[in-house]
Amino acid sequence: MAKKVRLLNVDVDDITLDELVDSFQEGLLLTLHVDMIMKLQKDREFYELLPNFSPVTCDSQILVAAAKALGTPLRGRVSGSDFFPRYYLKHKDDPRVTFFLCGGGPGIAEIAARNINARVGRKMVVGADSPPFDYDRRPGEVDRMVERINQSGASVLVVGLGAGRQEKFIVRQRERLPLVKTFLPLGGTIDYEARTLERPASWVTDYGLEWLYRLLSEPRLRWRRYLLHQPPVLYYLTLQRLGLYRNPFAARE
Repeated sequence: MAKKVRLLNVDVDDITLDELVDSFQEGLLLTLHVDMIMKLQKDREFYELLPNFSPVTCDSQILVAAAKALGTPLRGRVSGSDFFPRYYLKHKDDPRVTFFLCGGGPGIAEIAARNINARVGRKMVVGADSPPFDYDRRPGEVDRMVERINQSGASVLVVGLGAGRQEKFIVRQRERLPLVKTFLPLGGTIDYEARTLERPASWVTDYGLEWLYRLLSEPRLRWRRYLLHQPPVLYYLTLQRLGLYRNPFAARE
């Protein structure tokens, strides 16, 4: 069993990418990044559903550096966008493993499905859907999404609806998706597979600069997250280093 490292209010598994690809078969994966950490400081529902996910990996070079500074180093970053292609290529010849892609902008999931199927040489992605951004506020939309996933017969569900929202969708709807054995909330990975958003060079992620790459690529979409929402993580991590960090929800009680 992997050692766990505490980052604020989250227990992160000290697992490598190779170990994850080799060992993860079924269940609910979570790839933790800075945006998610910040949302967990304010969103109690999101915080309370964390025990449903295992393993939890560290998808941020900034958090890897923070873990080292806290005296509890991780062996490296394990991102969803690195894991997913390795995962589907490992299972490309197993007909029991099929995917449904849920997320991305209009038509993006369908493009990603075609790209993946062409790469593996079979119809591994059996369904795709790009729900509207406000899907959770439209009457009947969630039921429509669940029905499409069930009709596809997919055994693996990849969800890219944004941090927090995608995890809530999985936990809320899991019991209504009896054929799905593996749940992968992977954010922008669907965009990467569609190639509508190019991945940065490896040195960019190695130096913890992927946030800057995304900001420069999509400034109107990303500026609020990277310039306003995420910087306070350094304050919270400093509190943890000093032994002063407290669970925000326990403090309110």
